[in-house]
Amino acid sequence: MTYKSYGNHAILIEWPSKIDENILKDVILFKNKILKNNSKVIVDVINTYNSITIIYAPTIKNIYNEILTLKSIYLSFSTQFEGKNYCWNIPVCYDLKFGLDLKEISKKKGLEIDSIIDMHSAPIYTVFFIGFLPGFLYLGGLNEKLHFDRKSNPRLLVETGSVGIGGSQTGIYPQNSAGGWNIIGKSPISFFDTDKKHPCFAKSGDKVKFISIGLIEYQKIISLIEMGSYQFEKSIVK
Repeated sequence: MTYKSYGNHAILIEWPSKIDENILKDVILFKNKILKNNSKVIVDVINTYNSITIIYAPTIKNIYNEILTLKSIYLSFSTQFEGKNYCWNIPVCYDLKFGLDLKEISKKKGLEIDSIIDMHSAPIYTVFFIGFLPGFLYLGGLNEKLHFDRKSNPRLLVETGSVGIGGSQTGIYPQNSAGGWNIIGKSPISFFDTDKKHPCFAKSGDKVKFISIGLIEYQKIISLIEMGSYQFEKSIVK
């Protein structure tokens, strides 16, 4: 781990640069220790796959003292995350109407489209972090056979709910956006709702299971959501 100044109001802590669940567990545990410390000068703690950025309200006057404090927090007693993690069952329609890049992936990978769908919906993915858009879930656990480089020329518009593959990752666009991920399906549910206490239902450390659905089921879920009566399934991760 390395600690360094990240401007006048932040400190960046980094682990080895790789997607790894053990690193993620350490990142989340450290993040929650910092938040539990209840320092009034800390306004936000942001994590990625292998880093934490701590943002302070005042200018950091002595970076070395702050780093020593953080190291002390890291070494404080606690061996596990005290909160709950959930596995979210997320419906996805892989119909070619939504799977804009399924044919290209099929051709270049030498895989049948049905096999791509089966391989993509089979794993239980890990939510590593949320960004570049509010509610965009970066998911680890994609089958290596489905790793596929991002587009060299991104689309100007990727629709809300589009499920994509970018390199070794998969994720869902929570709103209309430009994007270079390869689109293989679409989910009818909302991934970011400012009217809710927690706008994004998932958090780092949660799990995601994609449930393959057809066009008819997709439309049924859309109707249920519009009536405010749709609830997708979740379970506690043990």
